[in-house]
Amino acid sequence: MSQLNIYADAEPAQATLATADAAAIARELQAIGVRFERWQAAQPVVAGASQDEIVAAYRAPIDRMMAEGGYQTVDVISLTPDHPDKVALRQKFLSEHTHSEDEIRFFVDGQGLFSLHAAGKVFAVLCEKGDLISVPAGMTHWFDMGPAPRFACIRIFGNPEGWVAKYTGSPIADGFPRIDAMVAAA
Repeated sequence: MSQLNIYADAEPAQATLATADAAAIARELQAIGVRFERWQAAQPVVAGASQDEIVAAYRAPIDRMMAEGGYQTVDVISLTPDHPDKVALRQKFLSEHTHSEDEIRFFVDGQGLFSLHAAGKVFAVLCEKGDLISVPAGMTHWFDMGPAPRFACIRIFGNPEGWVAKYTGSPIADGFPRIDAMVAAA
């Protein structure tokens, strides 16, 4: 189940809001410029589906996003618990960073935790199958895929060559709950 916990950025021990209501999640995130939607596939997506099959199943909402934002490319990324670089990949994205373009992810399967640092708060968004999140360019955030990652995401880009993490050097992410804690609380 999707979940949003909001914390004061100096108080990682106690959420000021916790909700699993998709409309409430979308409303709270919209207030900081983040898009959150639930998408339905136009056709069933089976385990092991190819990138082309996955994109075809979500073609209508992908095309809508691309037209609205002027995005140019789409791909699918997946990670499984047996990935040889899972520890290094997890560590890389657990540090607070920004991007020069929007980070758009639609969860076809699995889950991941986006933590967004904005307006003196941390918005921890547990995204699961069916969730789209669009983090605007320049917003500080970090991502936790967990110690045994399992997800498949559609990614939408304006310029994939320009999608590079710029790390802030802040240790803030170290104090906030990881995906394991969010899943256990949901």
